[in-house]
Amino acid sequence: MNATTNIQPFSADDFANALAEHNYEFSVGKIVKGKVVSVESSGIYVDIGAKSLGFLPIEEATLSGSSRANEDAFPVGNEYEFLIISNQNADGEVKLSVRRLLFKQAWQTLRDYQAESKVFETKVIGTNSGGVTVDCVGLRGFVPRSHLADSSDLAKLIGKKLPVMVLEADETRKKLVLSNRQAAKIAAMSQLSKGQLVNGRVSNIRPFGVFVEFAGVSGLLHNKEISQKPVSDPTRVFQINDQIKVVVVDIDESRDRIALSTKILELSSGEMLDNSVQVFAEAEERLEKNISKLWEV
Repeated sequence: MNATTNIQPFSADDFANALAEHNYEFSVGKIVKGKVVSVESSGIYVDIGAKSLGFLPIEEATLSGSSRANEDAFPVGNEYEFLIISNQNADGEVKLSVRRLLFKQAWQTLRDYQAESKVFETKVIGTNSGGVTVDCVGLRGFVPRSHLADSSDLAKLIGKKLPVMVLEADETRKKLVLSNRQAAKIAAMSQLSKGQLVNGRVSNIRPFGVFVEFAGVSGLLHNKEISQKPVSDPTRVFQINDQIKVVVVDIDESRDRIALSTKILELSSGEMLDNSVQVFAEAEERLEKNISKLWEV
């Protein structure tokens, strides 16, 4: 004999009630707007339109994770956006976070900055053997020593603002790497112009020419641009760390190259080889006399 099961029909009202019990509008990961109702020592109660008030624990109220409620930061009656971080409990209450929402927004901002190659300012908050740590739109970032425009004294950088660009913004690994050198180079390149006389330091010497650092960038003084007389060995004219004056003769931003010249400062052939000290002492006057040569075909 078969047993008969008494199955109750599932009405449209039952279905609606079941949906109401699991309101997808207030599920984890959703961003909702809510109005502050009260500020307590443990956190903040917020009306987000659910059947019960949402609760913002005080450690989730700011990026710093402060342990004290701040009525000035969240005045009663003001409306803000919140991230839902836990499902509704038995009472219908959901747990909220501002801190995690701000983190998500900060990472997105940094990814946008990286895509745009944007230069922006950060504040140095610490140092270690590898570089400096910075406060970067509320996140902790790292600038390696090799990506600092000036890495001679890291301690002196604490508290200072540095222009930077994003090299890596990995939210999953919480890895944020920035470059001050790259940002400084872009800023310096934008200030350069053909025919400009600059003071620089010889940073490297190769068989084909000399690299000169100035204003956060590096340019090449090719052998053929040192003097009107042929130069086959640049070490016979310059040494590493020599302070010299050079003229910008070409800027190729697409290839990140700056071409320099001292030849244009000569009034007679070979002066750079015979008396570079005098050439540099009279650089401004000499350039004024020879500047038209830069635009000669």
